[in-house]
Amino acid sequence: MPWPSFDPIEIQVVYLRCTSGEVSATSALAPKIGPLGPSPEKVGDDIAKATGDWKGLRITMTLAIQNRQAQIEVVPSASALIVKALKEPPRDRKKQKNIKHSGNTTFDEIVNIARQMQHQSLARELSRTIKEILGTAQSVGCSVDSRRPHNIIDDINSGAVECPAS
Repeated sequence: MPWPSFDPIEIQVVYLRCTSGEVSATSALAPKIGPLGPSPEKVGDDIAKATGDWKGLRITMTLAIQNRQAQIEVVPSASALIVKALKEPPRDRKKQKNIKHSGNTTFDEIVNIARQMQHQSLARELSRTIKEILGTAQSVGCSVDSRRPHNIIDDINSGAVECPAS
């Protein structure tokens, strides 16, 4: 495997998935970002600061490294956005295991999440992306407008619920 070049204008991109709001183990970060230049300890602290809003959730992020400086961008998944929409208190992953997200959210929040995730979805229309998000809400275990998400999917298919055009 060739070593990465250290051209000062070249940007190296690394994708990481870790628990947000916590300082990552430097032993896990070092093999990924060590050859690119920045200190794993400093990058771990920067990740903890950048992901403070998502505390307690497993989240994907991109590290764009240029000139030994890391730019951190959070790339939230559909399930992370749904759990955040439930407005649950942050949990400590070491103390609480296999948590059930039995909260309730609104259909408008599901539509907003679908708009955020539409660029990642393979669906052509927003209504199909909304159905994908409703399926994710069902797997997370929450309800939408005090109903099961699959019932809302059935209503969208039958035409009883109108989805926004875009």
